[in-house]
Amino acid sequence: MDENRQAARYRPDPAIGEIADFIADPVAAADFPKAEVRFRNDRAAGEVGLAGLSDEEWAAHFGRFEPLDRNLPQPLALKYHGHQFRVYNPELGDGRGFLFAQMRGEDERLLDLGTKGSGTTPYSRAGDGRLTLKGAVREILATEMLEALGVNTSRTFSVVETGEQLWRNDEPSPTRSAVMVRLSHSHIRIGSFQRLLAHEQADEMERLVEYCLTHFPGPPPPEDAPARGEPAIRLMHMVVERMADLAASYMVAGFVHGVLNTDNMNVTGESFDYGPWRWLPRWDPEFTAAYFDHAGLYAFGRQPEAIHWNCGQFAVALRLLADSDPLVAALNRYPDLYMAAVARRWCWRLGVAQRGAEADGALVAACEKAMRESGEGPDAFFFRVRTALAQGEPPADLADALEGYAATPSDHPYWSDPAPQSMLIEEVEDIWSAIDERDDWQPLMDKVAALRRMGEAHGPAPVPAGHTPPSGEAPDPA
Repeated sequence: MDENRQAARYRPDPAIGEIADFIADPVAAADFPKAEVRFRNDRAAGEVGLAGLSDEEWAAHFGRFEPLDRNLPQPLALKYHGHQFRVYNPELGDGRGFLFAQMRGEDERLLDLGTKGSGTTPYSRAGDGRLTLKGAVREILATEMLEALGVNTSRTFSVVETGEQLWRNDEPSPTRSAVMVRLSHSHIRIGSFQRLLAHEQADEMERLVEYCLTHFPGPPPPEDAPARGEPAIRLMHMVVERMADLAASYMVAGFVHGVLNTDNMNVTGESFDYGPWRWLPRWDPEFTAAYFDHAGLYAFGRQPEAIHWNCGQFAVALRLLADSDPLVAALNRYPDLYMAAVARRWCWRLGVAQRGAEADGALVAACEKAMRESGEGPDAFFFRVRTALAQGEPPADLADALEGYAATPSDHPYWSDPAPQSMLIEEVEDIWSAIDERDDWQPLMDKVAALRRMGEAHGPAPVPAGHTPPSGEAPDPA
């Protein structure tokens, strides 16, 4: 959103009430010792008519969770199951978060405000329902970087420090606490459908399918798709398309999510729930983000296969409503959709116009080879090549692969910077240290501003024909 534009109207629409009887339980937020606003995403708030809130009102709604006007009267903890590192777990659900409110964005699409660290729920198990302040800061950095690189991601809407001291095994303790609010188009997961399958709740699954088709619409399945008119089949095609694009966006961004479980897969194809994420220091398919991912199941290079596998679990769940063959037909579209998305996004990040599947595939392969041989990380590589192309001087190591490619013009001053923006772990730790040791938030705010400037320089990422971009711009005609 252009920050000089007039802010949107606040348009509450708690549509989750249509299915709340089987997908969620009412809960109450924790009573925190304090509610100090540390981060408010006024750019995102302006898109849903909430940028005009004072800090006191912000703390009341997003720290103490007083209901927003004409919205949900009480938060809802969502219920779901999921495969965690390919092991099925029926004891999941929102254990330290809830759905707080819903409203319409500028593009008329439904948006959720969901929390992390807002207290215990019936699904907390042995957890304390809290979030460390460091975890909240890391989520700000992850979502801002991903948004700037064109990834369809949830956005960190708010961080409020809560005044509690938390003990964690994986970071120095005691440590500061926070409650975070994220903005996304949905919190309906593949695991939401898996739970209904486990309980054999076909009627409820029909209602959930209809809810998703109504509030997260997409293009129809291909003309030759079997049973393409059935609601469950339509939804399967939509999810496969979105997930293939999500997987491609991770790879082009050089991003490793770390925990691609089915309870972390949103049916809108939005990336969310950032824990042990990392960006690649160099192009390495075996790089892992989570210290507990001993087998490398969710390593960088295995992410497309992991997301494809999760789509398979979605198809299994939808067998409660539909036959196998049309579901498998939709699932089998994933590889081609993924390769097309990689080419589309790769050329976009390089700043060149696409030339066709064969040429684009060869270009991607040549770029990967160049990164492996040079040891460059993706951020440095894409920046080097794009700036060279903008100056009419293709880099020598890619001259053959880039022959015939036309550079898209860009006069944004970012492309004249001495170095690109990046998000390596050392920089993340430095930003956190400034907050932890000196309560200095300026490095974080400076980084957010720099990432948004990088996003302006890149412009909106291309999307498949018929899809609505995350920010509501016109779809790419290609």
